[in-house]
Amino acid sequence: MSMGGTAWSALHSMSRDDVGDVRLRPGTGRRVLTYAGPYRQQIVVFLVLTVLDALLIVATPLLLKEIVDRGVTQQDSGLVIRLSLLVALIAVFDAGLSILLRWMSARIGEGLIFDLRRQVFAHVLRQPVAFFTRTQTGSLVTRLNSDVVGAQQAFTSVLSNVVSNVLGLAIVLVTMLLLSWQLTLMALLLVPLVLIPTRRMGRRLAGLSRTQMQHNGDLGARTSERFNVAGAMLVKLYGRPEQEDREYAASAAQVRDAGVAIAVNRGIFMNALLLMAALATAIVYGAGGVLAVQGSLTIGTLLAMAALLGRMYAPLTTLSNVRIDVMTALVSFERVFEILDLRPLVAEPERPTRLPDGPLEVRLRHVDFAYPGADQVSLPSLETVGAGDRDAGALVLHDIDLRVRPGEMVALVGPSGAGKSTLTSLVARLYDPTSGAVTVGDVDLREVAGEDLRSRLGVVSQEAHLFHDTIRANLLYARPDATETELERALRDAQVWHLVESLPNGLDTVVGDRGHRLSGGEKQRLAIARLLLKGPSVVVLDEATAHLDSESEAAVQRALDTALEGRTSLVIAHRLSTVRDADQILVVDGGRIVERGDHRSLLARGGLYADLYRTQFREQASA
Repeated sequence: MSMGGTAWSALHSMSRDDVGDVRLRPGTGRRVLTYAGPYRQQIVVFLVLTVLDALLIVATPLLLKEIVDRGVTQQDSGLVIRLSLLVALIAVFDAGLSILLRWMSARIGEGLIFDLRRQVFAHVLRQPVAFFTRTQTGSLVTRLNSDVVGAQQAFTSVLSNVVSNVLGLAIVLVTMLLLSWQLTLMALLLVPLVLIPTRRMGRRLAGLSRTQMQHNGDLGARTSERFNVAGAMLVKLYGRPEQEDREYAASAAQVRDAGVAIAVNRGIFMNALLLMAALATAIVYGAGGVLAVQGSLTIGTLLAMAALLGRMYAPLTTLSNVRIDVMTALVSFERVFEILDLRPLVAEPERPTRLPDGPLEVRLRHVDFAYPGADQVSLPSLETVGAGDRDAGALVLHDIDLRVRPGEMVALVGPSGAGKSTLTSLVARLYDPTSGAVTVGDVDLREVAGEDLRSRLGVVSQEAHLFHDTIRANLLYARPDATETELERALRDAQVWHLVESLPNGLDTVVGDRGHRLSGGEKQRLAIARLLLKGPSVVVLDEATAHLDSESEAAVQRALDTALEGRTSLVIAHRLSTVRDADQILVVDGGRIVERGDHRSLLARGGLYADLYRTQFREQASA
């Protein structure tokens, strides 16, 4: 059997086993091997060097036999010195070769981690927003870090341990049989005692590892939620420290208990293997010593057999342990594949249509929409807190038909929960409609590449998010090639330049986690500056001035009026005074457009818009 076939057979047989109470998916082992493709040449070199290393395993015991039988017995000191020097040279060469093999194995393994981690990261970022609203961040981060590293072990264990030890074991057995088949058979009598418990112990340890991984994900999710600024603030304002300590300790205890169980089971297994090796050594020395006394076996041969015996049980022990390691690591690979197999609900078109140049029209044609169910967008294993709403929800938008002509501003108003933000999410293609179509520039968004849409669309939401980075980096995220002059102009137009200028580090000031070192209004104006810097063809503003005081709102509104000129814009506004001059106002209620018109006509109609306007006017007057 070829070396590649040996590795594949070992991994394939492991992939068929039950792991704990859950069976690994069929084809997991074969899928793991597909990641070896980019490293094919390195693997070939590695396997050649592994064969050489395996041959060196028997060289020292055979030289030891010659030293005793031909040198010491025949009193040839010159031969003893020469053979001893050769043993030393082989030892030095073998040490260097082992370091080289370890380096190559690490290069391949770390390359696999890099490839897998990059693939998972890119795949997760392409999931719909609904995926992130359901998934706990800590559980997801655990998949990207701990499980990817664990998955790498499945590959490197097969490559560096299974192949080398199978070859080494085969060479050692052949050599031992040639030296003394009687002693070899005696030594092999204990092998079944090593191999029989391996299958059962492998399943047990893999099951414990799966449990530990899940508990680690739960612990990571809790830590991520409590350690970000918003979570820490909520705990300080509403939390009970003693309860938080107890709940964290309970989760950590589960990880601890699983770790202790794994360590104990590994310890029992490894000590049992060492015991078998010690008993086999006793058998060889006892039986071999008798044969040597009788003259049927030379002393050199006895010493060589004893040395080779250690080299036989060492690969057996390693192979038994590799089986456990690989079975455990395959669980990690399966957890990673679970993420990679989750198809994004909002898919990229195979043959995208480019958006036309110039101003763009936005249309929603008889659109219905219901939020997708959890089974469509997420995984139960990523939702630490169990949720029963696995199915898709009821329709939240009904027969929406609207048109925003190039250069027009259309405002969406209505009570909270009416569906305004959901409607704009469809324009940004955070979701696809359940029925109907959303078009930009007369192109269905399902036919437009995501990068093309992002380059032409700008969004400012009610809750502006800033990365834990500098102001400069947060602005350049929208337009990496912007100059200092353009950055300053955008900040001035957003009425926030005076703040940036007053900071000790200016544009290089770090805003903190989620921008919490800034006030809500300051974050919002930086988000508007980011929009102005991008200069998109279509603009979506979702309560973009909600956190601003009256003075800042008026200033920013003037900047937005200038920025939106000639651009297609869809604006959600709570303060109706900010959209009085909109080309068209749509009143949304219960997921339906119930009124259309401009400010004057809607007031004259005396419907929901007029009620909202009068209520807001009275609130402002009383304030």
